[in-house]
Amino acid sequence: MKFGSLLPHKKARIEIIPLIDIMFFLLASFMMVSLTMVKMKSLKMDLPTATEASRDFKPDVINIDIDDAGRPHIDLEPKTLAEVFAHLTNRLNVNTNLPVYIHGDRNASHGSVVAVLDLVRKAGVLRVSFASTPPERPRAAASP
Repeated sequence: MKFGSLLPHKKARIEIIPLIDIMFFLLASFMMVSLTMVKMKSLKMDLPTATEASRDFKPDVINIDIDDAGRPHIDLEPKTLAEVFAHLTNRLNVNTNLPVYIHGDRNASHGSVVAVLDLVRKAGVLRVSFASTPPERPRAAASP
């Protein structure tokens, strides 16, 4: 025979939230300890620094520069839009996967850059990119 209690019978519960907190603490502790166990071995080196870089023109790439007046230049030679189109179509006959880089001057108008881009697309060039140069940062004055 089974006798019941007057008090309601509660089932035991396992609270997992404190266990999760403890596990995160242990994980963070092991990570911090493992970072201090890594021994860094390095050699001190005195490497030369570059003084001045020159622009490299590759023969399989066409660089089109647009000056502040909106005139295109190919390999630093001024060209008209018709000459640029002829140059592009001649080079595309040799290499159909020819990359073209367009670099507009800071003061060049947006319309002149878009006109050259339209001309490049009309010639059939599939790989067109815009080349950009970062703005020059003012150099810090040399301290005496």
